[in-house]
Amino acid sequence: MSRLSSTSLSVLDLAPIRQGGNVSETFAETVGLARHVETLGFQRYWLAEHHNIDGIASAATAVLIGHVAGATQRIRVGAGGIMLPNHPPLVIAEQFGTLETLYPGRIDLGLGRAPGSDGATLAAMRRDPRSGVNDFPDQLDELRRYLGDPAPHQRVRAMPGQGTHVPIWLLGSSGYSAQLAARLGLPFAFAAQFAPGYLFEALRLYREQFRPSEVLDKPYAMVGMPLIAADSDEQARFLATTAQQKFLNLIRGRSTRAQPPVEQLDWSPQEQAMVSQNLGAAVIGGPQTVRDGLERFLEQTGADELMVATDVYAQADRLRSFEILADVWKG
Repeated sequence: MSRLSSTSLSVLDLAPIRQGGNVSETFAETVGLARHVETLGFQRYWLAEHHNIDGIASAATAVLIGHVAGATQRIRVGAGGIMLPNHPPLVIAEQFGTLETLYPGRIDLGLGRAPGSDGATLAAMRRDPRSGVNDFPDQLDELRRYLGDPAPHQRVRAMPGQGTHVPIWLLGSSGYSAQLAARLGLPFAFAAQFAPGYLFEALRLYREQFRPSEVLDKPYAMVGMPLIAADSDEQARFLATTAQQKFLNLIRGRSTRAQPPVEQLDWSPQEQAMVSQNLGAAVIGGPQTVRDGLERFLEQTGADELMVATDVYAQADRLRSFEILADVWKG
């Protein structure tokens, strides 16, 4: 059996808004994709918290998770992730305790410590700019208490939430969360879909420093990665220009709504290098290229699970990409 066929595959959906489209269309396409990958056998479907980004519609992450979970039957649905310093731990526990009660055994809570926004938005959310730098472990410990069994004489309880034991993952793109996840014996997810530079060092730190816990007896590492599969390498490379334009516009400070693919990009060598760095972990191509790329990626990382982000313009191309990926995976 190949490494790929024995590795769980999951989906990261940033709920992209298309140029000329609207949020209602995005939500309908999110549900359509979730149902599609559920029938294809994918393990989980995660949505991420971002604020004030023109082009991403998943700001009210817990609400959208509930919408997707209600429209599906089996697939795990969760956050990849919730930015813990943006919210009181009690509120997160109540939200995800509610979700777990409504959809038992299907909810994941991935946590990050970045703001998921710029400084002005951070101020609008009333977030302390220093929050998450030094107090993230304390916030995490408080959240875990609200989701765990109630302690004697515990005055504040998450209702609902207490005793639901929603699975917690730590997310990151550096060594900080990798080491914290290792110390606490929690699963770890690395965000190579946009920041692959520290991937191998973070995985090394996580595995070397891992301590068994009630949650895990050995390390469990998931890696997020960009992937675009099409019927040919040429078609996949063409479709990938949508994602390239998104990162290019991010560099230029412009709208990041999904743009139609183009035959050629107008960018400087420096911009091209920066975009290529962001997409350094991407696998893009036809079925055989995707198979070879994933097998190589798994060989290099030893990932226990892959979480795929497929950023293309048309919903039909996104659905087709996951069909091809499923065929390759089950191969």
